[in-house]
Amino acid sequence: MAAWRQSGSRVVALCLVELQKLRHDRKELYTRAIQPALWLLIFGETFSRLHAIPTSVPYLDYLAPGILAQSVLFISIFYGIQIIWERDAGVLAKLMATPTPRFALVTGKAFAAGVRALVQGVVVLILAAVLGVALTANPLRLLAVAVVVILSAAFFSTLSIVLAGIVLSRERLMGIGQAITMPLFFASNALYPVALMPGWVRAISKVNPLSYEVDALRGLLLDRPAAIGTDLAVLVVAAGVGITVAASLLPRLTR
Repeated sequence: MAAWRQSGSRVVALCLVELQKLRHDRKELYTRAIQPALWLLIFGETFSRLHAIPTSVPYLDYLAPGILAQSVLFISIFYGIQIIWERDAGVLAKLMATPTPRFALVTGKAFAAGVRALVQGVVVLILAAVLGVALTANPLRLLAVAVVVILSAAFFSTLSIVLAGIVLSRERLMGIGQAITMPLFFASNALYPVALMPGWVRAISKVNPLSYEVDALRGLLLDRPAAIGTDLAVLVVAAGVGITVAASLLPRLTR
């Protein structure tokens, strides 16, 4: 029990460190808000006028949860670069020398990424509300949105840590991250319904965690029908697998 409490306190400490970083570097928060703002303002407004994509709600409403998910993905998928930087600076070796279990270290990193993604998500939702998106005001649904964002960020950040443990280089990780973000985004239901996809893209979307994140966010934020229980289960399993694999590869980064 004492070990679990100690691990939990270290996870919380890493999350607080992430908040401190955001407080001292607010420019990063503003610059990261530019891309989702452009998607909502340009892509969303344009396609709302074109009526090119059939949706059961106004297209900008349909798009907003997808852009929130995109923001979470783009923030988290490069989190492994920070791990490599910590290795190069000797910080990771010092953390590994402490009695903290590797599983707790990776969990702390994963949920720290979730905190960062959550702060970014608030910015995206405020912008969506300003543009007139009919978002829910139900506090329980908003709390569930926060859970979905944190779980999704945990998975994508641990995926990045796994890649970091394989390639061991910031440059290679950056290239791989850029190579997989757009396929993950476009092979999901973020921009258009699954029914409009070709069969092979539809098959990919079924195993794409981003699709389950978007479905949950859309159901919660817009109060639309969604398989939220299934979505949450998939995200919990994905985050758990990601943390486990990343923890097993963490020692490779310190060799």
